[in-house]
Amino acid sequence: MTELLIDRPIGTWVPVCSYAELIPERGVCVLVSGRQIAIFRDFGGRLYAVGNLDPFSGAHVLSRGIVGTRGSEPTVASPMHKQVFSLVTGVCLDDPAVSVPTYPVRVREGRVEVSA
Repeated sequence: MTELLIDRPIGTWVPVCSYAELIPERGVCVLVSGRQIAIFRDFGGRLYAVGNLDPFSGAHVLSRGIVGTRGSEPTVASPMHKQVFSLVTGVCLDDPAVSVPTYPVRVREGRVEVSA
C-alpha cells in the first residue's frame, strides 16, 4: 500500500483506507494534516495508530516495523535500531523516557478513520 496524503483540519476524523486493505501485523503510513501516522491491524482485528517517526534514528519508518507483543502489550519494533514501542501508549519499552504519539483510530462503514 502506498502512502496517502490527506489534508484536513486537526482533530477531525479522516478516512484513510479500507479496513479490508490492512494486512494483519503489517503497517501502513498515512499523511494526515502534515503528520505521518503508522496504522497497524493485529490478528485480532484491533487497530492502532502511532507517529511514524522513530525518535532514535530520526527516520519515518515505524510503519515498516515488526509487530509483536511483550507480555500482553501490543508493540512495534523499529526497523532501524529495534527499539520497541507500545502500540497502546506509544511509550518505548526499552527506554520509558521516550515515546511516540498515539492517535485515535476507528472503523466506520468499512473505512479506517484517524483523528489527528
